[in-house]
Amino acid sequence: MSLDLPGYAHAYSGKVRDLYTPLVGDIARDDQILLVASDRISAYDFVLDSVIPDKGKVLTQLSLWWFEQLADLVPNHVISTNVPDAVAGRAVLVERLEMAPVECVARGYLTGSGLADYQRAGVVSGVSLPDGLVDGSRLPDPIFTPSTKAPLGEHDEPISYDEVVAEVGAPLAQQLRDLTIAILKRGNEIAEKRGIILADTKVEFGQRPDGTLVLADEVLTPDSSRFWPADSYAPGGPQPSYDKQFVRDWLTSPASGWDKSSGEAPPPLPDEVVDKTRAKYVEAYESLTGRRFD
Repeated sequence: MSLDLPGYAHAYSGKVRDLYTPLVGDIARDDQILLVASDRISAYDFVLDSVIPDKGKVLTQLSLWWFEQLADLVPNHVISTNVPDAVAGRAVLVERLEMAPVECVARGYLTGSGLADYQRAGVVSGVSLPDGLVDGSRLPDPIFTPSTKAPLGEHDEPISYDEVVAEVGAPLAQQLRDLTIAILKRGNEIAEKRGIILADTKVEFGQRPDGTLVLADEVLTPDSSRFWPADSYAPGGPQPSYDKQFVRDWLTSPASGWDKSSGEAPPPLPDEVVDKTRAKYVEAYESLTGRRFD
């Protein structure tokens, strides 16, 4: 997965991102990280053999655009986009932070795992919701629905706000909740003007040595958020989305021949699924930013 980047040492590879440490001579810096978004794609906790061309560049460029739109709400971790040519467009030099040990999720609409929890008990991450909601219902107010930060290959589990307080303390928990919801609201204000609904989002925060909370990783991308076309929005079932739904749909179709419960890795994706997925990521970038992806 790693590349040979002169002046950097490979530190870690996740599902999609690779981390490199800048070197001063042979000594690794302890205050900076080169964050590289690959074209890998994951589904159902597997990293697929197939890649989606330009996906890493779309995620990186869209995050940079959103960081600008959110700059008055919260500082972000970006130091520079001056990176090695081999990863140009898909990498950023960022601050090394002490990352918050919880996944910060905000929902403005009910769907996905939140819908499943609601259908069982009328509650999502400890938040009680009104009766009668359906898949795609807009919530009366956005809610904070955090989860655990599971190791690679394991599932995140929903937790309540009180559990976040127990984990990180009340002052930081309140900051995490308020900023996550504020990012969702700002994202929706901007997206709605472009005919797009931001249903939910997951964001990452870290702290500088002085305790300042900083927005990190990616933000408001199709990998971290659900975006729906507003003109086809119809509560009561799944919505079309700007993400890897083509991949999920094919993997769970008879055409793939894959049994999700088998524990075996999924097969490679057909070219048509790869092309449609790339087009959907590019469409999300262009629709949100108003810029042409080049």
